[in-house]
Amino acid sequence: MNILIVGGSGFLGRELAQQAATTGYAVTATFATTAGDIPGVHWLSLDLCRSEEITSALGQAQPDVVINAASRKADWATTADGAIRLAMAATRHGARLVHVSSDAVFSGTVIRYHESATPDPITPYGAAKAAAETAIRLIAPAAVIARTSLIIGGGGSEHEALIHDLATRRRNGVLFTDDIRCPVHVTDLAQALLELTISDHTGVCHLAGSDAISRHELGVLIADRDGLDCTQLTAGRRADTGPPGALDVRLDSTRTQRTLHTTLRGAREFLRREQ
Repeated sequence: MNILIVGGSGFLGRELAQQAATTGYAVTATFATTAGDIPGVHWLSLDLCRSEEITSALGQAQPDVVINAASRKADWATTADGAIRLAMAATRHGARLVHVSSDAVFSGTVIRYHESATPDPITPYGAAKAAAETAIRLIAPAAVIARTSLIIGGGGSEHEALIHDLATRRRNGVLFTDDIRCPVHVTDLAQALLELTISDHTGVCHLAGSDAISRHELGVLIADRDGLDCTQLTAGRRADTGPPGALDVRLDSTRTQRTLHTTLRGAREFLRREQ
């Protein structure tokens, strides 16, 4: 099977490319600035703002499956418009599409969100992700839209880097005790996404960890794992002092988890196991 991983130089994309190549798939991965160095992976430069580059990448890779793991946060041109361009091109090519979305599409009003929940974003990033989801459901109804949460694992994520900076006083900041998410390990997430590529799933799937924990508790777990002083992590409440954003957003992955061989572990389990 030929797989094209868009955003292959990112944290999740690199793990996807590594696992897919190890499995024996023919893997092409894209990058924005710097190609990766994973053995057996063919690298292509790709700007999702340029339709001609998307067409060229699909022509070179000839993928059976396209996994979109690219994101530039609130950059609408990439996160929304770029994802839509890719969905249109993949549909024309006849490739299956697996699109990685986010729990940022929700406001936190409901707290526990099933796959059938209607997006109600309150941040620019969430709005961009929700717009991409809406368009993809219309353009490519057989696609998988895989919503996930904070991606952690092996020390390489932006969340782990933040904890290191806060614990060593390289940065100042507060970790909120009322900002709740369901973090997922990058290895588990990549395995689950690759399972979905060869499944008959369509529509929205939730791929989040089984533990709902605060940003502060997550920080303490990371600090404990890495031998850092967790007393240096300042606790606070987003509701009192923080920037606008959803508070408690818990993706319910129960339905999707029942169909997967991969177990989406909770942060309390995978962070302690890594110690």
